Amino acid sequence: MSKSDPSGLPRVALIAGPTASGKSALALALAEAERGTIINADASQVYRDLRILTARPAPEDEARAPHLLYGYRDGAEACSAADWAADARAAVEAVLAEGRLPILVGGTGLYLRTLLDGIAPIPPVDPDIREAVRAMDAATAHAALSREDAAAAATLNPGDTTRNQRALEVIRSSGRSILAWRAEREGGIGGRVRAEVRIVDPPVDLLYARCDARVETMLASGAIDEVKALAARHLDPALPIMRAIGVQPILDHLAGAADAAQTIETIRQQTRNYAKRQRTWFRNQRIGSETSPQI
Repeated sequence: MSKSDPSGLPRVALIAGPTASGKSALALALAEAERGTIINADASQVYRDLRILTARPAPEDEARAPHLLYGYRDGAEACSAADWAADARAAVEAVLAEGRLPILVGGTGLYLRTLLDGIAPIPPVDPDIREAVRAMDAATAHAALSREDAAAAATLNPGDTTRNQRALEVIRSSGRSILAWRAEREGGIGGRVRAEVRIVDPPVDLLYARCDARVETMLASGAIDEVKALAARHLDPALPIMRAIGVQPILDHLAGAADAAQTIETIRQQTRNYAKRQRTWFRNQRIGSETSPQI
């Protein structure tokens, strides 16, 4: 297939789905078949600290095709969806300029949605407002939001603390509904490329079996030593890298609070839970244009 379609828009392949579903293998096969460059779209794999625990492609796989945005950020600095989208836009443009096929692959739906649709230009929230709102529980925040921005409140689950707080702090700080800001998204590439999308969604029994097997492989391959080295950096526990799946159970194991069997089972359960959430998210989303063909 050519790198562009009859409309003149450049092709961008997008392979998404839950963890352990086989996305990386599919992306590598496509890269080899179509002279492609693989671009990471996984929030944990952007950090260099945890190659094994975050299941980044092995060095031998990276040697088979160019890979971008893997392990390129230090775990001491949080990478937001907007940060990654800016880096991914630049990567896509560079790959297209080389005459290669950009292949975005990952399971972080927010990253992909931000890249395609852009980001709302919401101004910074006043720190005092943020502090007051973040002290509220979900019910209090939703009740306040219902009074101050009923339209936004109607779109949210009353039990969703983070989203209710975010919508409330935006209306209080900017005087405008978060819905109005979102209607003005900017910076997305969705209208400038032909996104050819494939959602990888294996049967749930197979997916969970892959999750379980991956955990054992990670622990046998050095994931515990990775977390030990990460702990030695004494990073802020609130950083995304410290909240990556498997980090806390391994820290508990290193502290003597859990034996090996308990640690394995805890990480397995966390991984299955994450895969379930991803699977649900992708099944409820439409990524790319309505006419995007499957890869």
